[in-house]
Amino acid sequence: MDQEIIFDVVRESLWVAVAISTPILGVALLTGIAIGLFQALTSIQEMTLTFVPKMIAMLLTFWVSMTFMTNSLVSFFRDTILRLIAEN
Repeated sequence: MDQEIIFDVVRESLWVAVAISTPILGVALLTGIAIGLFQALTSIQEMTLTFVPKMIAMLLTFWVSMTFMTNSLVSFFRDTILRLIAEN
C-alpha cells in the first residue's frame, strides 16, 4: 500500500470525523453561549446550570443526528475501506 493512499484515507477519515462531530459540538457551543449569557444577565453562578442543560441538548442532538452519523460511517467504510481491501 502506497504512502499516498494511507494519507488519503487518514485525511478522508478525519473529514468524516469532523462532519460527524459538528452537530453535537455546534449545539454544545450554542447552548453554552446561551447559558453563559443568561448567567451574566442574572448573576447566577451555579455549576449545574451550565452542565445539565448542555448535556440534555447534546444527548437530544445525538439522538436526532444518529441516522446521519451512522450513514456517514457506513458509506465511508463501504466506499473507501472496503474498496481498498478489495483492490489489494
